Amino acid sequence: MAVEITPVIRSAQNGDRKAFYVLYQQHVARVYAICWRLLGDAQKAEDACQEIFIKVWQRLPEFKGESSLATWLHSIATRTAIDVWRLDNRLHFVEAEELESTADHAQLLEQPLDSAEARDLERAIQQLPAQAKAVFVLFALEGYQHAEIADLLAIAEGSSKAQYHRARQLLRGLLSED
Repeated sequence: MAVEITPVIRSAQNGDRKAFYVLYQQHVARVYAICWRLLGDAQKAEDACQEIFIKVWQRLPEFKGESSLATWLHSIATRTAIDVWRLDNRLHFVEAEELESTADHAQLLEQPLDSAEARDLERAIQQLPAQAKAVFVLFALEGYQHAEIADLLAIAEGSSKAQYHRARQLLRGLLSED
């Protein structure tokens, strides 16, 4: 589905730094959130965020509007954050056996969180082992499917499902401790 390229995007594609800054302001919070959740460190998240927007600036002329700018940018952000994490030698995936299929692949929490609950959940997510955290963030928070996660992280789809299951169990334990 083609999306209309807005005048701000078009100006930024033509090198207008002020237009690019407008795009940056619109998307930086979500990009930083992705980086922080995956990397678990404010400085690394800021560095990754900066790297992402450098890539976006360089690649923006290639943006054709085949998806929304937010979707396109989100893809760059996710892949870059995962690359940074791999360079940090924090992702060491081991293949796991396929989990039995379950009907319970819904979000961990179905009701809106108040700010205290959201902070508790964010803290608990940061305590997860690297593999489980990456899969949980991508599946439950960012909306990727297990096949997409497997492709992004170069693991088997069954490993993605296993790590998601593991993350949910660990989060239940961590959140019930409070």
